[in-house]
Order: sequence, then C-alpha cells, then structure tokens
Amino acid sequence: MTEFGFIDHIRRRFADLPQNGFEGIGDDCAVLPLTEGDSLLFTADLLAEEVHFLRHATSARELGGKALAVNLSDVAAMGARPVATLLSIALPDDAAGRWAEEFMEGYRALSERYGVALVGGDTTRSGSGITVNVTAIGRAVSGRIKRRSDARPGDRIFVAGALGASGAGLRDILAGSPDTPLAAVHRTPEPQVAEGIWFGEQPEVHAMMDLSDGLASDLRHILERSGVGAEVDIEAIPVAEGADLQTAACGGEDYKLLLTADAAAADALCTAFQARFGTPLYPIGRIVATAGLVWMRDGRPEPVDWHGFEHF
Repeated sequence: MTEFGFIDHIRRRFADLPQNGFEGIGDDCAVLPLTEGDSLLFTADLLAEEVHFLRHATSARELGGKALAVNLSDVAAMGARPVATLLSIALPDDAAGRWAEEFMEGYRALSERYGVALVGGDTTRSGSGITVNVTAIGRAVSGRIKRRSDARPGDRIFVAGALGASGAGLRDILAGSPDTPLAAVHRTPEPQVAEGIWFGEQPEVHAMMDLSDGLASDLRHILERSGVGAEVDIEAIPVAEGADLQTAACGGEDYKLLLTADAAAADALCTAFQARFGTPLYPIGRIVATAGLVWMRDGRPEPVDWHGFEHF
C-alpha cells in the first residue's frame, strides 16, 4: 500500500464516526469553525531519524527549527495565521542532554520569530533514534480559508518561489556533502507564513497548499480534491539555482506555496505579490475541466512520467 493509499483507507474507515464540527482529512489542516466567524486549524507532522533527517548531517538547532517550520507551512497553506504548537519528542540516551537543549533553542527561535506559543506536548525515551511530532494550531476568518478543493476550470496555477533547491540539497547530503549551500536549504526550510496570510486575504485566490512532496505529487492532490485537471508548462516551472528541471518538478520539501487563482486577476496578483514581498509569483499553467495532469512544452503534451515523494 502506498502512503496516499493508506491515507485514503483511513479516511474511508473513519468516515462514519461523528466529526464533532471538524472538517477532517483532505487538506493541509483540519478545520474547526468557531461561533464568532473564525476557525481554528490543526495540523501534525512527524520527523523520524534516518527517514526525514540524518543526525550527522543536521544540527540539533537546525532540526528544532525544521520540525516547527514544516508545520507552520501547513497552516500558512490554508491562509491562516499560526498561533500555537504542541511538541512531542522521543529521545535516545545520547540525545537527552546538550543535544536536546540545542534542539529546543532552534524550536524557540522560530517560535519567537513568528509569535507562536508552545502550549504542551510530551517527552519520552526512545530505544532507537529520535522521533519528533509537532501539532500546529492556526486561526483564520472562516470565509478566507483556502482549501485544496476550490480550484476551478480556467484558473491559472502559480508557485510562490523557485523549486528544487531542497531536493538538490538532499542529493548533496546523501552523496556525503552536507555542507553545501543547497544542503543548508534542505536543513533549514523557510515557511511562507506572511505570504500564506496575504493569499488568504485575496478573494481571487481559490485553492492552495504547500509543496512538501513535490509539485508533481502535490498538484495532483488539488486536482483530485477539486475534480479538475491541469496543464502545466514545463518551461515555466521556476528552477532554483543549482537544481535541475526534474528535481524542481519532483523533489520535495521546498515548502513554497502552490495556488490557483482567477485568470482575470492573474496579472494584478503577480504585480501585487512582487510589490509586497519583493519576489516573483510564477504562473506555470492552468486548470482545465478534463481530469488528469498534462505536462506541456511549446503548447503540446510532453510524455514525461513525473511523480514526487511518497513516504512508504
């Protein structure tokens, strides 16, 4: 069973249980509407040693920041402001002293940067490797939440930054070169928190998510949830310096925002984004009514079979 197949199995198996007001599995966060017109958003991500990081190639401080960053990215991906987190961590004996203190310094630094409280969690001993789980909580006006299911035929597709740097950095780390600039990008992702909040305020933005598993996988989640298809211009994909096109399309953990927006507002949205953040918003394709993801080059379909990460 694949990772996404397992998630679908879980969704079906629990579909008949009371939801208690929650919008559950299917987006970057679960949503709980509040009575005053706002909603709370909840997400959880797990980092396991030898799966998501190598201890010899990642400092404790870097891992503390990354564990928080990937969760803040999920909150931002729905147009919400992160407000609090819970942290659970299992540590082997050789990481229970100075390593643990450095991890918490990295976690605290990013918490302070984004004004996010640490409000609870759990600690325990591990018999084999470090495991970190973070639950992040966000808050947004209910009518401004961006979901994967809101893409519409005719929408333009955008990414909010160049892609592939993290994937190229992972390649450097696995090749035994953990000190390259690209490897540093992989170890210290920057969640687009301010950008996500801003996109949440733009009514012309329809669907949104963050790029954690790669454009080739993550865009398919939007298409499936929205019941639409897409045509992506391969030549329009922004490739980060030091990466290549396939890594930009398939490499994971870029944590840039992927979104769809009304085509009539596309130029104005790009101009406003550039003025606000000083970086381009890249149009890479369009949403179509026919299901499926088609890669295009020079206006014609390109026969490539690209897929991003799965963790099983």
